[in-house]
Amino acid sequence: MVNSDIKDKNLAPKGKLRIEWAERDMPVLAQVKEKFGRSGILKGKKMSACLHVTAETANLVRTLKAGGAEIVLCASNPLSTQDDVAASLVSDYGIPVFAIKGEDNETYFKHLTAAIEHSPVVTMDDGCDLVSAISAKYPAVAKQIIGSMEETTTGVIRLKAMQRDGALKFPVIAVNDAQTKNLFDNRYGTGQSTLDGIIRATDMLIAGKNVIVAGYGWCGKGFAMRAKGMGANVIVTEVDPVKAIEAAMDGNRVMTMAEAAPIGDLFCTLTGNCNVIDVQHCEKMKDGAIVCNSGHFDVEINIKGLKKLAKEVRTNVRGFVDQYLLPNGKSIYLLAEGRLVNLGAAEGHPASVMDMSFSTQALATEYVINNAGKLTARVHNVPKEIEEWVATAKLKSMGIAIDKLTPEQAKYLASWQEGT
Repeated sequence: MVNSDIKDKNLAPKGKLRIEWAERDMPVLAQVKEKFGRSGILKGKKMSACLHVTAETANLVRTLKAGGAEIVLCASNPLSTQDDVAASLVSDYGIPVFAIKGEDNETYFKHLTAAIEHSPVVTMDDGCDLVSAISAKYPAVAKQIIGSMEETTTGVIRLKAMQRDGALKFPVIAVNDAQTKNLFDNRYGTGQSTLDGIIRATDMLIAGKNVIVAGYGWCGKGFAMRAKGMGANVIVTEVDPVKAIEAAMDGNRVMTMAEAAPIGDLFCTLTGNCNVIDVQHCEKMKDGAIVCNSGHFDVEINIKGLKKLAKEVRTNVRGFVDQYLLPNGKSIYLLAEGRLVNLGAAEGHPASVMDMSFSTQALATEYVINNAGKLTARVHNVPKEIEEWVATAKLKSMGIAIDKLTPEQAKYLASWQEGT
């Protein structure tokens, strides 16, 4: 067996079935895999990927291996690993994996180190932990990296901060900022999978509940839309005035977290920021309030403050549910330890939407290789041609045809002379 650290290799048969099930709903990525297999674009290239270890991710790393990459995979979140998928990647596909669901922070960073010690020339990240660690502590590795891809909003925020501080040592493609990623993965993927995680963990009825959505970016919009579709009374909290207006015009109530705290039944943070739900908010919540997070890191809820406030914490009162008993006699229920509830308590995004995200991710890798040495050490957008290819292929796989501009229409759009 290849050098790895996984929970149990005997889980591999179940994991392979899960990988194959996801593969059937990822036709665009299958085309990319076939293309990479023909070109061998990644032949001999060492890659390290710090991603959620799911069935969909398994098909991405299989695609990269088909292109010739020598790839190592580690988890980008301690709770997001599907142990059976990790086992199958190792046993059935010979891909080194360092990931165990529920791993502690020490193990998480040990696994991250294993991915760095693979000495990659290309990296993939979901949250920027890999890039930030390489940039800060491994100058020799940073120097040899051709480029990296970043999959999530939080990671892009961190990368842009690194760029401003002069800490970014190599080019990174902001895959998250691609329309073929955030318009679909963030909105429809996060919207559905977050509700899926909440319902699996709690078995709560969404209809009629006051659901507080913290943050109205694409993830927040998607979650709000899905909660409203299930009959929730959606309340949005925001710090961005434009997004707040949008939330209001979309038919949601908008207020501060302080105003929302006493009336919310379910709270979900989707901001990429810290302490969005703070101790003073928890003190105001009603008995039985459920609190969760669907942002990348477990900082959006002040869990340390909540633990300090609570007179008792009962862990696992239900799978992925911890009960915090407060001095005022009320209880707050925290889901998935404040980590990504859609991956901690469920299976993450459906394969169909990840088909676009991971196809864009894979093709961005090809772009980095083809432009080795030409890209500066900053955050780059995904080229328009990649987005159009992915969107066109996805439409075709869905049996949808669209119109094309006539020569007359193309000429009109390119001209300025014609008007009223």
